Amino acid sequence: MAEAHAKPNHDYHLVNPSPWPLVGAIFAFLTAVGLIMWMKSLSFGGLKMGGMVLGIGFAGILYTMAAWWYDVIHEAEHGDHTRVVQISHRYGMILFIASEVMFFVAWFWAFFDASLFSNETIQPLRVAFTGGLWPPKGTEVLDPLNLPLLNTLILLTSGTTVTWAHHALLHDDRRGLKIGLALTIVLGAIFTSVQAWEYAHAPFAFSNSIYGATFFMATGFHGAHVIIGTIFLIVCLIRAQAGQFTAQQHLGFEFAAWYWHFVDVVWLFLFSCIYVWGSWGAHIEGLGK
Repeated sequence: MAEAHAKPNHDYHLVNPSPWPLVGAIFAFLTAVGLIMWMKSLSFGGLKMGGMVLGIGFAGILYTMAAWWYDVIHEAEHGDHTRVVQISHRYGMILFIASEVMFFVAWFWAFFDASLFSNETIQPLRVAFTGGLWPPKGTEVLDPLNLPLLNTLILLTSGTTVTWAHHALLHDDRRGLKIGLALTIVLGAIFTSVQAWEYAHAPFAFSNSIYGATFFMATGFHGAHVIIGTIFLIVCLIRAQAGQFTAQQHLGFEFAAWYWHFVDVVWLFLFSCIYVWGSWGAHIEGLGK
């Protein structure tokens, strides 16, 4: 009888009361307040506490994320994620990736608005700055066939290794799963390192032109997503080492793979549009010197 009451007669998961929405909201509020205090240099009693409040809030958000996701993992391991619940989770991840797509659409929009209409007569200041050309007159750009091409090959290779890991998991090949995940993580770290080197040696800055602003916003946010995806995969590798994934149920890894492939596709658009097409006809750094 106790067992009958413990197990619901439906496939849906009614979650237990959780403190994390409220705790997360409190720390998010502290982060916002701390950020405002830090940007405005506000102080109380002569003490500038913006940085400290910001740090506490951000650390609290990270803790809330880790604790909340731990609870989700606990639910999955105890059979709460039925096939119906898994479908709902997949819908949620699809919608999240769709929102990320629209996030990058905004940065592509800014880039194409500036590049395709660099000589638009209704924006005389833009024409005066760009000289009616794109990239703006006198701008030295990065060689797309140098580090950007290398990073493209690295990221495409990482897409194959994460797919290998996924197929290994589906065939219950634990060793292949771990090797594929580890290789993907290493490739992601190499990509980030190469991009950091590229940024450090870029012949233009964020603030000196609309070219630099649109370039660094689009590629920089993509780099942030690569870092997030790498952390996502590291967590999956830790869980794989603990034996938490099965061929039948591995939503955490599946979502990490989806996210990583999304990052790959965005980079292909960035490389094609911003690095290759966006630098067409400009003086390329390292050449002609």
